[in-house]
Amino acid sequence: MTASHTPHLAPAEGASAPKRALILAGGGMRVAWQAGVLRAFAEEGLTFAHGDGTSGGIMNLAMLLSGLSPVEMCDRWRTLDPRHFSSFFPLEEYLHGPQLKALGDARGVREKVFPHLGIDVAEINASTGMEGTFNVCNYTRKTNEVIPHQRVDLDLLVAGMSLPIFMPAVQKDGAWYTDSVWIKDANLIEAVRRGADELWLVWCIGNTSEYKLGAFNQYVHMIELAANGSLFEELGQIGEVNERRARGEAVYGHTRSVRLHVIRPEYPLPLDPDYFLGRIDGPTLVDLGYADAKRYLANRAPDGLPLTPDVTKMKNPTLGFTFRETMSGHFALGETIPQASEKSGRDAGTEMAMHATILIDDLDKFIADRDHLGRIAGNIDFAPFGKAIPATRGVFNLFSPADDPKMKLMVYELAFEHDGQRYYLAGHKEVKDDPGLDLWKDSTTLFTTLHRGDGKDAPVIGAGILSLGPIELAKMVGTMHATGTDSVPEQAKALARFGKFFMGELWDSYIVKLRK
Repeated sequence: MTASHTPHLAPAEGASAPKRALILAGGGMRVAWQAGVLRAFAEEGLTFAHGDGTSGGIMNLAMLLSGLSPVEMCDRWRTLDPRHFSSFFPLEEYLHGPQLKALGDARGVREKVFPHLGIDVAEINASTGMEGTFNVCNYTRKTNEVIPHQRVDLDLLVAGMSLPIFMPAVQKDGAWYTDSVWIKDANLIEAVRRGADELWLVWCIGNTSEYKLGAFNQYVHMIELAANGSLFEELGQIGEVNERRARGEAVYGHTRSVRLHVIRPEYPLPLDPDYFLGRIDGPTLVDLGYADAKRYLANRAPDGLPLTPDVTKMKNPTLGFTFRETMSGHFALGETIPQASEKSGRDAGTEMAMHATILIDDLDKFIADRDHLGRIAGNIDFAPFGKAIPATRGVFNLFSPADDPKMKLMVYELAFEHDGQRYYLAGHKEVKDDPGLDLWKDSTTLFTTLHRGDGKDAPVIGAGILSLGPIELAKMVGTMHATGTDSVPEQAKALARFGKFFMGELWDSYIVKLRK
């Protein structure tokens, strides 16, 4: 039998108030984003006496209670093949037509996804030090059931994330069970009942004012309506609890006011089909979650957020652009000039790799205004520091210097932390309007300096030249696509427009051929 263990992020024995609860809401396969959030929580020293999971959030709570550290969780999400979520019934099942149970079965989740993520029911059941609760819809009774982690089993974990139409309901003990998202996507009241007075909600369901066309988009809208609507109702209930407690009433046995913190993306995350088809990947989702959490933690108010619907509000997407790029090369600590670091970096045997996802949220403004920056979600491999070190923030820019209109500067900058110290990696490409192979070299060579501090004005402690080889360049081009629109013609126009702005002559001469 599995010995009892205390999960990561659990409070030390005898820890005093506040009693925090970790609320992991749903979000489909995109909850890889939550693993990055949990890594930021661990670095901040946050601990939680109670953890609650609903829908896709069930997976991350299950990983935590299985004994994985947030860093291990990030690593597993980075390497998960999202196609494993998809598995199909035997062919004869599809001959049932309108009587089909769902579009697919749960074998991929049971046999591939859960094992890869390290989800172990016996470990979950034996976990101590953090109360865990999983929300599952009892369809037979039309109620949400809260399952303590000591009693959860594989069937209930699968049922809790079996979204109707896409995965079949699970029959157990004479009842049908499925995903609770239509009832609630986050169970804050359960945490309050259990004595929590500080709620940390990790939320990645969309909430914008945009109404999209098409059956799939409107199915997603229904989920967003149900999830946000039930959440806002609970926020109202918690507001009433706080009012009663302020009058001295012991509601659920306590008189302390309940505070709320919410980690959410700035823009809606791409939907599951984008993840499944490779338009976004696990590493990017993890890095985005980490950066989103770091941003909130750096600016949070001690009293938390107001209990209003604005807490999950996100910015409406506009026509944007994104691509993924990996650059690597020799890098030497102690050097200050990139061009001088090649030999010392090779002699020392130290290399650096920068894995970056560039996110341009408004393509029109980015091209028209040199001060309108793109974002970078990324991570760094550097042997003296470690692998897959996530960036707390990142900047991408592309412009022509005022004194040399024939040159374009591509700016890549990432802030990150290591052993409690802040660092800033500043790189740029100098793309000159020269014909031939020089343009290719310019577009793939990043002159880079490492600074100890919060920006590129901080002292330089290392330098190197990172580059993009032909294979990496082909991979990068394959990830380029427009965002914020479902129109194929608009996507094609955005691709051509950004490509020429990004690489000029090189785009028409070489890159277009790579995409054919």
